[in-house]
Amino acid sequence: MVLLLVVDLDPDLVALRPLGGYFVLRTIGSSPEASRRALPTLAQVYENSSSDVYGNPMTFRVRKVASALRAPEPRIAASIAHQGLAARLWSVALGCAVVYGRIPDLAPGRLHWDPDGSAPDDLWLSAVEPGESRPGDAPTLADVVLHGHLEPLAATLRTEYRLATGLLWGNAASALTGAARQLLRRPDVAARTRDLTAELLAHPLLAGALDAGTLRRRSCCLYYRLPDGGVCGDCCFTRAPGPSARGASG
Repeated sequence: MVLLLVVDLDPDLVALRPLGGYFVLRTIGSSPEASRRALPTLAQVYENSSSDVYGNPMTFRVRKVASALRAPEPRIAASIAHQGLAARLWSVALGCAVVYGRIPDLAPGRLHWDPDGSAPDDLWLSAVEPGESRPGDAPTLADVVLHGHLEPLAATLRTEYRLATGLLWGNAASALTGAARQLLRRPDVAARTRDLTAELLAHPLLAGALDAGTLRRRSCCLYYRLPDGGVCGDCCFTRAPGPSARGASG
């Protein structure tokens, strides 16, 4: 058990900026560009509701990823798009938890997403409201990220792209450990990061998604099926499999 040092959330979350692009979270009010654009909220994404600018935001994103990576199947692009968004959500939430000791209100209706953005995914928070932050502990992170975002996102992608449940939670666990790996480089937050990550990986939705000893995945994100794609560092495969393994890769 590590005692978290609680620091007031500042309106622009400036303490996240030195952590890197995956951790930065700007607010709509601080970004004139975002204020001018009708960016969908993640609530709209999970509900499959249309947007005047992008139509279905998730469909738009998957097509953009498929075009950029020359994905031979939409489900491959959908998996990679899912992992990219999961990485941003975990990074923002875990970063706030270890740096501030609290997290802002990250409800899907308050987070805006640009499906036409580059990597890492462009996210904006409506505002950091005084008095609306939540504890930076593992149960809160699970409630906010796993239940508030990744469960409805997974449901959408399973319906639209037939992605396997094991693949999606493997993506989520891999994205969490990727965010944690960046934070472990900072001695001042390494212990808090390690404890929170271990507790989150024991959550029923993530338990078993990674090998406990090596943190290698038990599923594959399908990246190897891209032209010139290989295996990721935590892949369940040690080398890109042949066609006979494709049925089990999800």
